[in-house]
Amino acid sequence: MMAVSRTASAGTVKTGKRQVRPARAAARPAPPADAVRIGDLSGFLGYSLKRAQLRIFEDFIGCVAPLQLTPAQFSALMVVEANPGRDQTEIASTLGILRPNFVALLDELESRDLCLRSRSSNDRRSHILRLTEKGRAVLSRARKLIETRHEARLRELLGNENRDLLLLMLGKIAQEF
Repeated sequence: MMAVSRTASAGTVKTGKRQVRPARAAARPAPPADAVRIGDLSGFLGYSLKRAQLRIFEDFIGCVAPLQLTPAQFSALMVVEANPGRDQTEIASTLGILRPNFVALLDELESRDLCLRSRSSNDRRSHILRLTEKGRAVLSRARKLIETRHEARLRELLGNENRDLLLLMLGKIAQEF
């Protein structure tokens, strides 16, 4: 699991009495003239997707830093909210998370009182999942932060039409490849 730490003053510039965060594009310095060349690597879709994912996760984690949620935890809360009472194996499978990793993720969510696991009345080997009140509140706050900050930056960068097209293309890869 990737951990990213940010401080409140990171990337800020003092101008007189207040601090101003520079534009996002200016936050990363230009590569030095003697930067390592990657050759044809940038032409490989998998490489470019991974690089984009790293930047997306970094921004996502920064947006929800006050809530201390990882992208996987947020995803799990979203799917459990949409499917209360489904068992953890179904949720893990839907998210593409291996069982041992999902159990550890649920342990963390339960320890924070965001999610409840209970034995299924139909199959005692199975656990059903539900969000707690606190889990619903944290998820609601996370959604607002993500929609107003993270997704807003992506919409600004890509435009609505390109964002929607990218979602369609990524969905096609995920389902058909």
